[in-house]
Amino acid sequence: MDFWPTDDQAALQEGVRTFCQGRFPFETLHDIEAAGGRIDRSAWKDIADMGVFSLRTDGFGITDAALVFEELGRALVPGPLVATYLAATHLSDSAAASGAAIIGLAEVAEPVTVIEHADDLDVLLLLDSNGVRRMAPDALPTDVVERPVDPLTPLRLAHAVTAGGDMVLSGADARAFRLEGTLLTAAMQVGVSFAAIDLAVEYAKGREQFGRPIGQFQAVKHMCADMLTRAEVARSAMYAAAANLEGKGEDDAEHAVRVAKMLAGDAAIFCGKTGIQLHGGMGFTWEVNAQRFWKRATVLDTHFGNSDIHADAIAAAM
Repeated sequence: MDFWPTDDQAALQEGVRTFCQGRFPFETLHDIEAAGGRIDRSAWKDIADMGVFSLRTDGFGITDAALVFEELGRALVPGPLVATYLAATHLSDSAAASGAAIIGLAEVAEPVTVIEHADDLDVLLLLDSNGVRRMAPDALPTDVVERPVDPLTPLRLAHAVTAGGDMVLSGADARAFRLEGTLLTAAMQVGVSFAAIDLAVEYAKGREQFGRPIGQFQAVKHMCADMLTRAEVARSAMYAAAANLEGKGEDDAEHAVRVAKMLAGDAAIFCGKTGIQLHGGMGFTWEVNAQRFWKRATVLDTHFGNSDIHADAIAAAM
């Protein structure tokens, strides 16, 4: 299996990275946090105009989408990006594709179902074992989470969600919806991992202790090496899953996606935590971005099943 991106894919990824650096610098994220995590609809439209939500309908493949979402994860771009992409791709929702609508996704669970960005959603999709249902965001009574883990991801809790909305996908279509959503979430986790590494390495090169940069100390080198190893393995697994899901590999696609999500989730959380540790006491503060990568990694790990759930499923299938 050839994991090397083509020239067109490299250009696509570089274009999205440049867009994110210009449209979503970290200073912008600080402003969004101060505003309670509300989504800027003009920025959302800019994301759509870049073709993020309409990738598949524009002729791009799953592997291309994985590269794009890796960059969105690297930049910590907030909002239900995967859900809106899935609505445009699997439900042929033109409003989602154009950025005119913000589509949210909640996985039904007991005792509570967590809904992200509820105040900004135009449509809410509910995912359960039967398929995907579509409903109005205000159709469910919810409680606000006053202090969410990630301030860029405001949360509401809905209790005892058992019915409601219209079934829009079931069977094989719902399975394809779930698999692609799991893969793209893993891609975002990979992006978070490498962004945390970049920040940690930059800090280790510049922070001096005992008269020399802390990056020269063996213990710090080992920490950085451990971060990179986990991230590289996760990225390889994610690329392999994308290729298999697109029919370009010989492995079982569902197994490959589960492996990717497990490794990417573990890598993102590990890199986020280690990046904080490398920054010392400053790593926990609002002024330093290291803590933001761990927070986003923690949130993404809950999407489409966390690492433990996928590990158990992989073990059960062996």
